Amino acid sequence: MVKLSVVVPFYNVQTYALETLRSLRANTRADFEFLLVDDCSTDGTPQILEQAERDLPGAVLIRHERNGGLATARNTGLDRARGEYVTFLDGDDWVVPGYFEQLLAAIEGLGVDFIRTDHVQFTGKARTVHRVPVAPRDTVLNPRDAILPEYRSTSVDYAFAWAGVYHRRLVDRGLVHFRDGLRTAEDRPWIWRLHREANTFAAVGLHGVMYRRGVASSLTQIGDVRQLDFIRAFDQVLAETAEDQEADRFMPKAVRTYCAVMAHHLESIERMEPSVARKLRSLSAAALKRMPSDILSETIEALGTRRAAQLRRVRRRPVSRSMEVQV
Repeated sequence: MVKLSVVVPFYNVQTYALETLRSLRANTRADFEFLLVDDCSTDGTPQILEQAERDLPGAVLIRHERNGGLATARNTGLDRARGEYVTFLDGDDWVVPGYFEQLLAAIEGLGVDFIRTDHVQFTGKARTVHRVPVAPRDTVLNPRDAILPEYRSTSVDYAFAWAGVYHRRLVDRGLVHFRDGLRTAEDRPWIWRLHREANTFAAVGLHGVMYRRGVASSLTQIGDVRQLDFIRAFDQVLAETAEDQEADRFMPKAVRTYCAVMAHHLESIERMEPSVARKLRSLSAAALKRMPSDILSETIEALGTRRAAQLRRVRRRPVSRSMEVQV
């Protein structure tokens, strides 16, 4: 029986893939499997993964015939996963030796639906520990209670799928799958759904995941149209939150987070291609009109002078009727 499935998507990461795979080798166990999903890479990544399938105990190589993006690649791995528990790693990151065994011991010891963990972000030689924004550690908690308060960073803002482990019962309920085709912000509707619909979770202080920042091919470094998928992602957050039995309680948080991310992208608009910048403004204007007007007005007032001014300018832009209802 497979105890833990580790889903690892790869796309054009030949510079980093060997380090990622070495870290998996330092985490092998007879009842662990590593689902290596090649998302139609065009560099040397496929050859590296072919060798890994032969050399890495528990490795299963899965190839996409066309590039589907991170969300779709993770779903492909989830659909093949056989483990009682599932976790993720990205193909350009790595984990310390023995981390997955510690992670497994944490979720089995607490008996929760899912665990969230701290992680270490590194850029060059600089390393910074990022903590799950949940105060009680090693304690069984209600995931819905960790969504709020709206004015502070909470667990739904810490949306890294690889910073945790998830019980098979969540996979079987569809709570661990992602929206196919999202090229960025795929983890935002995912983390909100997880916190609304799972029963129990806990935060633990493991620092085993090493998250690489500043990768040139990362979407956080690219100003093309794929960045705008955050609109579709947060539209999904709002739509699903609106259907929740406690929509009045959670909607202000959902709107505030959407607006904060939107303002962040508007602040970075100069590095975008001109056509993408224009589309960002028009899509953002339409998205603001789809939000509950009273909550939006209160949110903008609370976001600070600079971000509020940006959002007010965009909010005043004319929007076609077809874009007002687009989701």
